[in-house]
Amino acid sequence: MLQTRPAIFNPILCGARLLQQWAVDMYVKIESCRLRWYRKNQTQIRVDLYKGVVDAITSGETRASAVGVRIVLPGTYPGGDRDMKKRHMDAMAIVHTYGKPDIFLTMTCNPKWEEITNELLPGQTAQDRPDIVARVFFGKLEAMKDMLFKKHILGVVVAYVYVVEFQKRGLPHAHFLLIMDSTYKLIIPEQYDRLISAELPDKHKYLELYAMVVKHMMHGPCGALNPKNVCMQENGCKCRYPRSFNENTAQGKDSYPVYRRRDDGRHAKVRGKMLDNRWVVPYNPYLLRMFNCHINVEVYSSIKAVKYLYKYIYKGHDKASFSIDQPDADGNIDEIKRYVDARWITPPEAMWRIFGFPLCANYPPVLQLPLHLPNMHRVAFNAQADLKNVVASENISKSMLTEYFKANQEHPRARNILYKDFPGSFTWQKKKKFWKPRVERVFK
Repeated sequence: MLQTRPAIFNPILCGARLLQQWAVDMYVKIESCRLRWYRKNQTQIRVDLYKGVVDAITSGETRASAVGVRIVLPGTYPGGDRDMKKRHMDAMAIVHTYGKPDIFLTMTCNPKWEEITNELLPGQTAQDRPDIVARVFFGKLEAMKDMLFKKHILGVVVAYVYVVEFQKRGLPHAHFLLIMDSTYKLIIPEQYDRLISAELPDKHKYLELYAMVVKHMMHGPCGALNPKNVCMQENGCKCRYPRSFNENTAQGKDSYPVYRRRDDGRHAKVRGKMLDNRWVVPYNPYLLRMFNCHINVEVYSSIKAVKYLYKYIYKGHDKASFSIDQPDADGNIDEIKRYVDARWITPPEAMWRIFGFPLCANYPPVLQLPLHLPNMHRVAFNAQADLKNVVASENISKSMLTEYFKANQEHPRARNILYKDFPGSFTWQKKKKFWKPRVERVFK
């Protein structure tokens, strides 16, 4: 129903704001069906500590439905609190292995892209076609990933995470955190200047780039020039603009460097005010010229706020303000209802999810390793099962941790490998529950 077909009139795509409402309603229906499945089926699957199951049998209880903790909104549901927490912990595991991120890049959709405007019907604007906005931004995002990870435009990237978010007004944007190879680490300020600029380019030498910087990369005006700007908090700009002039780039006191902003007399008229280099948001000239949209590129020079930065990109999607329901008599909180009541969905996000585009990714993949006391690992079992049969199962007492100890007994080379590094040399066989040594492939 969302496809454009030659010589066939599609009234849905001509609905303007009705299309926006229709898109949100359709996605809400899809999401409601998925959540309904979780609500109806989670009561059939019980998760409890292995020791708790044994204790239940000891006390005479053999019905599986009488024990266990019901998982209302599990981590397998994308966008839920458990999912975002899991992704944040995965990202921190990547930092633990590869080090702090080197570059923080934010890319925002430009509704004036030719790929969007050329597909609009007469009289339409970009907000009337969230389907086109979602598709074009996905294409641009894939092109950006190709430039960063395959063509290495900023250097060789060994690990990364990215998250796609949607603003209240609907435009999608993506946050990238890049960890560079050791030979491409940005260490000294002179290296920062090779990738990032915080100045207006020469208008006569780089006319198109100058126009893009003025259009996409100028902050404000705010402060004394516009005290009512949205960035103003307590009589000051929360983004700390305008910045001070600097003849040379230097390491800053916080996580970001102080970029070169020379007082060279270059000005630009932005929203009725004359602004200079102090108002330029840091950017990479090559990427800005290629993608023609707001692309903020920052060097991340300190490790102080690594956790904050990853929490920022994994903070979750927009939510509405509401009062949290009190637990019921049994102490249970309906996480599905709480998730649905707080959800804020914009038309482009609805289209993005309907089309099945990914919302986040990380590389390399992370395997979560459980830690527990003896006989205190979690096991899953059917509510109709007999607990004696559950405990008698061959693999019920096995976990990644217990089998790690067993692998150390059976494989001498495993004894020098820490638990957290084990997946790099062994693979976990989920069905039979054992660690199998990795075999290096030999290409002829």
